[in-house]
Formats: sequence, structure tokens, C-alpha cells
Amino acid sequence: MTIFIYAVLIFMVIRFSVTVFNFLSNPKLPRVLKHYHDEVSILIPARNEADNIIYLLESIKAQDYSNYEVIVLDDDSSDNTYQLVETFCEKNSNFKIVSGKDLALGWLGKNYACYQLAALATGKYLLFIDADESIERGLINSLISRMEKGNLALLSVFTNQVMKTIGEKLTVPLMHFILLNLLPLRLVKFSANPAFSAASGQCMFFNARKYRDNQWHEQVKNQVVEDVEIIKLVKQKEYAAEALLGNNLIHCRMYNNLEESLNGFSKNLLAGFGNNILILLFYLLLVIIGPVILILNFNVGLLVLPITLIVLSRMMISYLSGQNVLINLVLHPLQMLFFLIIAFISIQKHIFKKGTWKGRSIKAI
Repeated sequence: MTIFIYAVLIFMVIRFSVTVFNFLSNPKLPRVLKHYHDEVSILIPARNEADNIIYLLESIKAQDYSNYEVIVLDDDSSDNTYQLVETFCEKNSNFKIVSGKDLALGWLGKNYACYQLAALATGKYLLFIDADESIERGLINSLISRMEKGNLALLSVFTNQVMKTIGEKLTVPLMHFILLNLLPLRLVKFSANPAFSAASGQCMFFNARKYRDNQWHEQVKNQVVEDVEIIKLVKQKEYAAEALLGNNLIHCRMYNNLEESLNGFSKNLLAGFGNNILILLFYLLLVIIGPVILILNFNVGLLVLPITLIVLSRMMISYLSGQNVLINLVLHPLQMLFFLIIAFISIQKHIFKKGTWKGRSIKAI
């Protein structure tokens, strides 16, 4: 037990150090005043997004940027997504919608939709965003500025998350918690090692020429966590890539309630650990179960260290991700409980091949 306690403490200190590094390095997308004029293709895969997509299109229309095209691909929606977007496009000439092809063998739905969108795009840059997002004035100029400054092939941005229900607040903050507590985000750019890779499929900004030369979505056509796999491939190609936080320039409401959150996060969690159940369980042991054992077994004097590390970490991560610090502190124990629940649902789906998303089976290969 003593060895285990020391291992938990050491891992807590390491994770805290990573959080401090992220806090001090402040890896947010810088806002810029300069205006660019390169053509940007904004590419939106959409499947049953009637409740969200017009809000996104209106936010794009309100951008302080003029040289862009917007292509929405309707991926066999069963709601009126196509009709809503078609009506919007009739009044806005640089917006258009196309119907996606039937899902090809060996592909996952979103990856195939993005592949089709890229083939239709004409811009110097390709911006893939999800239909449940909204963007703020300045985003496109800020993305181009960062791309040019770093000569990047790919810039991925972790969006600020909008959370309204208690179910969302119990689960959605886990995404930034895992990311900023485990990976020094600046190393995505400054280390050539593909192990230091992170990306968010909610905002992927590509140099179009390099994308077309490599067809990134085709290379990861059957991968559930395609965003991370793509940035690994970009780095293996020895191109420059970077991942940053949204800095309130782009927002997303991923899920509307607890049920959607559990289903959505369990789809990706184990895949994010390479579909290795043992690694995920070991992580849970050190991150959740270990600290609980420390708190239950230590005397009051020795409780100070683990509690202090947890509180300070949550404060820094909440600040960086633009989330409510107090809410995350109060809900931390319950968020960790739901982390466990999501993990075991994810493992169950993997073992029994029960993963689905938007009515389609998901089988990670």
C-alpha cells in the first residue's frame, strides 16, 4: 500500500506540474487585428443538425471576413437539415449545401463526409467545423495569422464549451481536465514526437495544398479519434502542427443533456487511450481511485497536499478553458464519478461492439 500511495502522489505532482506549465504558457489562440484576404473554405459535415446549424451559419455570415465559401454536406439526415440550409443558401450566395454519398465501405461517417467536402473546396485554407458550433468575429483572421506565423500544415483549436444543464456540467469539463492535466499543449508544436499530439475535430484548419497532397481524412478513414490520428500523421510527415485553446473565438454545445454526454464521450474515451483497456484502467486507478484512497486513509495533516493539488489544478484548468471555476470545484467529486461511469461504458461498448453514433455503428479498427 505504501508503494501505491507514493505512486499516486508522484503522479499527482507530475499532473499538477503539467497543469502549471499549461497555465503559465497560456496556449490560447491569439487574437489579431490584421485582416487577411486569402480564400478560406469553411466545410461543415451535418447529420440531423436542424436544431443547431442555422445558428452556426449566421455566426459565419457575421464574421469580419469576406473571402470565404461555406459548403455544408448533408450526411443522410432524417430531419429537415437539408431544407433549412438550402433556404439559407438561397439568400446567401457564398453558402451552398450538397448531399453526401452513401457511406463507403471501410469508412466512418464523419471522416467520409470531410473527405467529400475537401474534394469540393477551392480555398487556400480548409476550415472543418461541426454544425453545433458558433464562431466569433476575428476567428478566421486569427487562424490565418497563426498558420502563417508558424508555417503550419494544421492548426487545431479546442473550442470553448457551452453547458446549460447539470448533466453537461457533470461531464463536458472532463475533456479539458484530461487534456490540460496530462499534456503540455505547447509541445504539440515544439516537439516533433508524435506522442505529443492533441487535436479537436471541432475545429481543424488546414493548409489546403498540403491537405490535398496527403488526403488526411482518407488516411484515417476508419478511426474514431480521427483528429488525433491526423495530427500524428502531419507530424510524422515532418510538417508543423499546433493545437491551441479557443480563447472565446469559437464555441460549441456538444451535448444537450446527461444521456447525450454519456453516449458521446463513451464513444471516444477508450479510443483516445489507443483502445487499450489496461492503460485506461491504470489511468483511472491513479487519477480517481488513488486520490480517494489517499483522502480516506491519511490523517488530517497529510490531506493538505492532495487536496491542494486538486483544487489548484481545477482552478487553473477552468480558467484556461473559460469555465466556471466554482462550479467545477464543487462538482469535482461527481465529475470524477461520471468519468468512471463513462470509462466503463466505453469499455463495454468496445468489448461487445455496441458503439453507435447518430444511428450508425462505430467499430474502431
